[in-house]
Amino acid sequence: MKYRKKPVVVEAFQLTNYVDMVAPDWFTEAVNKEDVFIDRGIVDGVARIYGCTVTTLEGRMQAKLGDYIIRGVNGELYPCKPEIFEKTYEKEGGETVGCRKGGKKGGRKWRR
Repeated sequence: MKYRKKPVVVEAFQLTNYVDMVAPDWFTEAVNKEDVFIDRGIVDGVARIYGCTVTTLEGRMQAKLGDYIIRGVNGELYPCKPEIFEKTYEKEGGETVGCRKGGKKGGRKWRR
């Protein structure tokens, strides 16, 4: 048998170097509750973000810069590679998927 996913709206944002400045409130709350850890490293004496670790229903998962962090219909968080995200979701209201000018993106609603 074949099945089609029900259309649902989720919130998501693309992980960038600017996560501390552009992350939606639900992501910041997850960091504060230690459900998400920002992965940083020191390069030439400067702290750089290279991704995050997300506690999901299936366990901890790594997300790299450019990946999307999705907040599901029950509030669960999970990362998604950009190629899969762009094939699976469209922006609510018909806008195209991708970073805003300057590579920053806040939380947006997406239709699956």
